[in-house]
Amino acid sequence: MKVIQGIKNGELLQKAEEKLAKDQLKKSTSHNIETDLLRLNHELNIYQIELTMQNEELAFQIEEKDKQATELFKANKELKFQNIEMKRQANELIMADKELQFQYEEKEKRSAELIVANTELGFQNEKNRKLAGELIIANKELALQNEEKEKRAIELILKSDELEHVNSYFVGRELRMIELKREINDLLIQGGAESKYFIN
Repeated sequence: MKVIQGIKNGELLQKAEEKLAKDQLKKSTSHNIETDLLRLNHELNIYQIELTMQNEELAFQIEEKDKQATELFKANKELKFQNIEMKRQANELIMADKELQFQYEEKEKRSAELIVANTELGFQNEKNRKLAGELIIANKELALQNEEKEKRAIELILKSDELEHVNSYFVGRELRMIELKREINDLLIQGGAESKYFIN
């Protein structure tokens, strides 16, 4: 009986040890799976962050390229405008050169005309010398006339001063009359009567 019980106890011990080993194996396997899942989740998060950073970098590069494209487009338009301006300026220079050529030819013609005119002026100078002699005589006559005019001007100034004095007298008299009328109006109003004179 004791032998059977010992055998049974030995079998139970063996089974218990096997069960414990299996349980530990399951726990170890479960722990390894959880560890792997955590590691994979961590790697996945890192990968997602890297993708986000790469997307942001790509977006920044695309934006920079768009800016560069816009700047290149503007620069191209500016170059086209400058080319148009250069062509316009070139045309203007061609026209200016033609104008200068025309002016040069005109100056040549004018120079020839001036030579003829100078010859004519030589004759006119002779006439002017004769006229100058006549003008000297006329100036002497004018000098005498100016002296007479100066005398007349002095007389007019004296008369003007006299008239100004008379005018000042009459103006002062008129102002005094206005002042007297104002005083009469004030006295009438103080006495209860209406003013007699209208004063502006």
